[in-house]
Amino acid sequence: MTEEEFVEAERHFEVKHDFLSGVPHAIAGASTRHNVIATNLVGILHAKLRGKPCQAFGSDMKVKIQVSASTYFYYPDAMIVCDQAGLGASWSERPTVLFEILSESTRSIDEREKRITYQCIPGLAAYVLIEQDAQRVIVEHRVPTGWQRETIDGVEGIVRLSAVDVEIPLSELYERA
Repeated sequence: MTEEEFVEAERHFEVKHDFLSGVPHAIAGASTRHNVIATNLVGILHAKLRGKPCQAFGSDMKVKIQVSASTYFYYPDAMIVCDQAGLGASWSERPTVLFEILSESTRSIDEREKRITYQCIPGLAAYVLIEQDAQRVIVEHRVPTGWQRETIDGVEGIVRLSAVDVEIPLSELYERA
């Protein structure tokens, strides 16, 4: 399937699909806890980015990635976009920060496949993995020598995303979850 065929066909799919080098793959729905965390995340990002050039998007916005001759579309749980030039009709090619909420069914894809693919995006400043079943967030920050991993634990923890000047308190992220 071509990229154009996927974008057109996806409008008629009953469930979301990632697109991996010509092949659509259905993605699973999310739990209540996942949805609470995702809603909190997008709400926090929206409030913290108000008046700034960056914008938050939820899980209905795809990220488009070109790696060599292959095109990939994924649905991250949230993203921050600061470069509006990379926005398509339903995707961004230039996200600054990508977020995934981990579950047992998505963990290996998020930690391996998506991580490797996302880190190919030239302007990506951070990849954030949010644990669903524990108050723990792993942030991979782009640094001049590659990627640096940071783990934030507990209700008092704060995720600091210096590239977009945003801080996310874990107490707010996990509220009601």
